[in-house]
Amino acid sequence: MKPFTYERAQSPAAAAAAAAQHPGSRFVAGGTNLLDLMKLEIETPPHLIDVNGLGLDKIEPTKEGGLRIGALVRNTDLAADARVRRDYAVLSRALVAGASGQLRNMATTAGNLLQRTRCPYFYDTNQPCNKRVPGSGCGALDGFNRPHAVLGVSKSCIATHPSDMAVAMRVLDAVVETVKPDATTRSIPIAELHRLPGDQPHIDTILESGEFITAVTLPPPAGGVQIYEKVRDRASYAFALISVATIVQRDGTGRVALGGVAHKPWRVEAAEAEMPRGAKAVAEKLLAGAKLMPANAFKLKLVERTLGAVLAEAKGTRP
Repeated sequence: MKPFTYERAQSPAAAAAAAAQHPGSRFVAGGTNLLDLMKLEIETPPHLIDVNGLGLDKIEPTKEGGLRIGALVRNTDLAADARVRRDYAVLSRALVAGASGQLRNMATTAGNLLQRTRCPYFYDTNQPCNKRVPGSGCGALDGFNRPHAVLGVSKSCIATHPSDMAVAMRVLDAVVETVKPDATTRSIPIAELHRLPGDQPHIDTILESGEFITAVTLPPPAGGVQIYEKVRDRASYAFALISVATIVQRDGTGRVALGGVAHKPWRVEAAEAEMPRGAKAVAEKLLAGAKLMPANAFKLKLVERTLGAVLAEAKGTRP
């Protein structure tokens, strides 16, 4: 790990301002992803800004009837919150499906959204990776690409976003609140937060330099049957090959978002109009334009079958 300087921020605006004053700096809270990357020298920030003391660890009701989740709410606490379990069950289930109990105890809401890809070529500094070293190439294109993306990919990158929580947030239409170094604030629909790779896969989000996430707001409960189904190579502590987050209403309408298939949580609202017709019709529109590698073509059928199982569960007909 390379040497770095360190400070504790006194307010969200001060944290953002400090980041602007120290180019290349990083915010640190739970550190469950950042510290690993620093040990591997994939991330080499010259300065760390500790944001743990900012009081952003509360879950509060909004006047609109939703919930405001502080950026520093730990994943364990969010998953266990009675209001989340009752009204946003898809989020609670997604959180419990992620990582391990020990990591969930430390990982934060903002950190979960901003974690980097788990592509093996990104983590192996002996391999080319445009996300790690822009312009070096993408080793996954001609290498091991079974877990990689099939949607929204480019010639520069086929990595997937690893977050389970973000997929549930996407199906819930969450909004991300931020503060910039000049103390101005903005609200970003989660649909717009993460970028597709294009020719700049090293840029994960639309956040500006120094911009700091302060909270995530959930709209009033959508009701319906909410399910998060994660398909992975082992029963725990594994990233999704694919995941399906759904909200299904009594009349068969609803919402669906996918994980494990793209550089960001994947949702196509036009596909949701097909939900009363069944999984195959939905999957056809969700997966339109998919670009497959020889080793990951199975993901298309896996999405359709998993979505079918989820819709059957929502209707009470799953075996």
